Amino acid sequence: MAGYDDRDGFIWMDGKLVDWRGANVHILTHALHYASAVFEGERCYNGKIFKSTEHSERLRMSGELLDMSLPFTVEEINAAKEAVLKANNLTDAYVRAIAWRGAGEDMGVASKRNPIRLAVACWTWGSYYGDAKFKGAKLDIAKWKRPSPETIPHAAKAAGLYMICTMSKHAAEAKGCSDAMMFDYRGYVAEATGANIFFVKDGEVHTPIPDAILNGITRQTVIGMLRDMQIKVHERRIEASDLEGFEQCFLTGTAAEVTPVGQIGDYNFEVGDLTKRVSMEYEKLVRA
Repeated sequence: MAGYDDRDGFIWMDGKLVDWRGANVHILTHALHYASAVFEGERCYNGKIFKSTEHSERLRMSGELLDMSLPFTVEEINAAKEAVLKANNLTDAYVRAIAWRGAGEDMGVASKRNPIRLAVACWTWGSYYGDAKFKGAKLDIAKWKRPSPETIPHAAKAAGLYMICTMSKHAAEAKGCSDAMMFDYRGYVAEATGANIFFVKDGEVHTPIPDAILNGITRQTVIGMLRDMQIKVHERRIEASDLEGFEQCFLTGTAAEVTPVGQIGDYNFEVGDLTKRVSMEYEKLVRA
């Protein structure tokens, strides 16, 4: 497959559709130097973006948390996503909306005079973890920890917050793993590099409190599903010593959807009935 910069199609940028290969920014774009960017990952199923408005609302909220008021409304962002899907003739796709501080009069840490820009791209993207979606992903344990909310805007889906995720996933892949599980600054289980994490024990589900991690839209959706299924969900602090007692594990995220985990470090988990049921019900929900 061609690189992401060399494809046919169209990308929406700042209010208009442009040729895919021409969707470029200047080398002195502020976001490239200072990570002043926020983004969303979404999936379109059968021509409908799952929870499109919720994602657009979060994109704007993330911008506000980075002192970047986006110059587009939720309705305009939703319309941009629909336009780019139509232009690329896609009904099942991954959709990436990104807002960033562009090149302008400022080229230091401060950038108030630089324009805030927005782009939306989409492409076909299969299972994020490949066949792990069926047999269970293998996770490394990252050496990097999710920082304290006193040091980062953890509720923002911001580009800069993924730096340690990239390094952790590279280290995991070098060991033959699909991903890595991260602890937070206190030593509690936090999440994978781009997905929230859930555990199963005695028919009940346990997941970290999102007080130092992104409270994912898929995470919230799955918790709602579990409660509708009359399955008890414990949002709590999970310590490393708890991992040995869990029977099942799964990840959630727009890209990951619901992916079972078979191993984290030296801990093994079964791809059990509850995990399979959650995955199946999620598939039904997003395609309803």
